[in-house]
Amino acid sequence: MNKYILLIDSNDEKGLVFNVTKILFENDLNIEKNNEFVDKENNKFFMRTEFTGSINLDEIKEKIKSVLPDNANIRLISPEKKNIILMCTKESHCLGDILIRYQANDLQANILAIISNHQSLENLVTKFEIPYFYISHENLTREEHEERVIKVIDNYNFDYLVLAKYMRVLTSTFTNKYSEKIINIHHSFLPAFIGANPYKQAYERGVKIIGATAHFVNDNLDEGPIIYQDVVTVDHSYGWKDMQKSGRDIEKIVLSKALNMALEDKIFINKNRTVIL
Repeated sequence: MNKYILLIDSNDEKGLVFNVTKILFENDLNIEKNNEFVDKENNKFFMRTEFTGSINLDEIKEKIKSVLPDNANIRLISPEKKNIILMCTKESHCLGDILIRYQANDLQANILAIISNHQSLENLVTKFEIPYFYISHENLTREEHEERVIKVIDNYNFDYLVLAKYMRVLTSTFTNKYSEKIINIHHSFLPAFIGANPYKQAYERGVKIIGATAHFVNDNLDEGPIIYQDVVTVDHSYGWKDMQKSGRDIEKIVLSKALNMALEDKIFINKNRTVIL
């Protein structure tokens, strides 16, 4: 039996779940998982359904569309590995974690390429036989450097661009070009301690937990829709470098979980928030 994922977001109305599942039932399709959420404040409905059967995608999509509000967004897909591009700078923990998961077939993705503004991680990447593009930023404006990066990226048909500790601020031209496709890991529990060296900021504030945040990138630094967050506890004995060491462990876990949510089509973007189903 073929497997499909149905994703719906629309204005909320009475009977939407019934109407959609009725169509699936009438077409001899078997629902294996179903989740829905209503944002009551904004009257928005979200639904993610996994089902099996034999269908004509366009025909079923039209039938479902006929029972939904006019503004409904519908995606009906057959699950398959997505294509991703990774970007990194010098830190290896997030990149290395993704590469190991990839080699172990624990990642539902094809890694097409890795782009970096440093050569530091090229030897690591070479072991995994993935194309590595070193594009130096030296003596270039931010815009000039991004133009060179974009030339490489646009050679590929990709679903997500993953910033695995890519430590450069992106211009609005770049973020708008790949809107809702860029996933970043931030070494802090946002919205606290944005920008550079958040562990030192956290140490000076005397925090008792530190965390990491995976989010989509938009025009505002570290303010894009949050996908996943997690924390670890610390105490007065931790210096900021101790916090940084613990933070690196949580960073790679948070990025991996967020990436899996994206690869499994579990994320809806709802203004500057996400709904995960």
